Amino acid sequence: MERYEYEEKYYQAGYDYIIGLDEAGRGPMAGELVVAGVVFPKGFYDERINDSKQLSAKKREVLYDLIIENALYYDIEIISVADVDRLNVYQASKQGMEKCLELLKKEKMFALTDAMPIDYPDHLSIIKGDAKSISIAGASILAKVTRDRLMEAYALEYPEYGFEKHKGYVTKAHKEALGKYGVCPIHRKSFGPVQKILSKQMSFDF
Repeated sequence: MERYEYEEKYYQAGYDYIIGLDEAGRGPMAGELVVAGVVFPKGFYDERINDSKQLSAKKREVLYDLIIENALYYDIEIISVADVDRLNVYQASKQGMEKCLELLKKEKMFALTDAMPIDYPDHLSIIKGDAKSISIAGASILAKVTRDRLMEAYALEYPEYGFEKHKGYVTKAHKEALGKYGVCPIHRKSFGPVQKILSKQMSFDF
C-alpha cells in the first residue's frame, strides 16, 4: 500500500480521522479554482486512486464516483475567478483548503495537504502529496474532475477558445485564441498573458 504510509503513521499516532486536501486549477489563466477535501474510512485503500495527473480522464471519472461512494466525508469548493484575482491563486488555494477542513472537521483529525501549509496545527504539507497519500490523491481527483467539467461547460459558451481541450491552461492554442478573440469573462485578469492582452485593448481604446 504505497500511498497509505502517512495515513497509517497518523492513525498510529492516535488520530481518528485523516483528511486529504488538494486543488485543481492553480496554473490556468481561465476558469475557477477548485479545492477538495476527502476523509476515507480508517483502513480504506484502493491502489487505483492516485495523483489525478497520472490518470486518464476516463479513469478519473470512474474513480470520482468510487471516491464519493466510499468517503466518510468530502467537500468540493469552487473559488470564483474574481476571488482568484482578488486573493492571488496561492491564497485562494489555501483559503479553499481551510474552508474544506472547517466544514469537515472532527475531533482528533489530522490534515494532509499537497504542498500547501495551512493554518491548522495538526497538519502536514507534503511535496507531490497527491502521489504519496491516498487521501490527497482522492481530493485531487474530485477537484480535477469537477474543474474539467466546468471547463467543458464553458467550451459550449465560449467555443472559440477551445476550453474543452486545454482546460484554460496557458497552451499555445489558448494564447493564440486569446490574442485573436480577446479576453472573455472567465479569464483571470491577474495572470500575465491576460494582462498583456488587456493592456493592448486599453491602448487601442485611446
